[in-house]
Amino acid sequence: MAPDAVRAAALKVEIDLSAQEMHIQLDGRTLHAWPVSTGRPGYGTPTGSYAPIRLEAKWYSRKYNNAPMPHSIFFRGGYAIHGTTEISSLGRPASHGCVRLHPDNARILFDLVRRHGFSGTRISIRR
Repeated sequence: MAPDAVRAAALKVEIDLSAQEMHIQLDGRTLHAWPVSTGRPGYGTPTGSYAPIRLEAKWYSRKYNNAPMPHSIFFRGGYAIHGTTEISSLGRPASHGCVRLHPDNARILFDLVRRHGFSGTRISIRR
């Protein structure tokens, strides 16, 4: 995706690895702020700016024992934002590099990305 297209996105998903938080903005207005779990020690979550590359409403990790990954938004290779069954670990690093959300929040974000499209969505991950 061209940098100008990513910069012009209406839907912005901003993930702060230090705070373990995600903020969702639409047309500059904050819609949601949610706790997340990102890569635990030894399993980093990539930083940078991305556009979604694939959506999967029902997905299971082939790499990690068929772990459920509901409402997956893939943004770089096998890295995705997705729901988790381990909601007690939200707010601290606990994943193998993906960005985990409460399943209800993952569904909301998934629907927003589907509505605004890949070119209308920017995912930013920073430390």
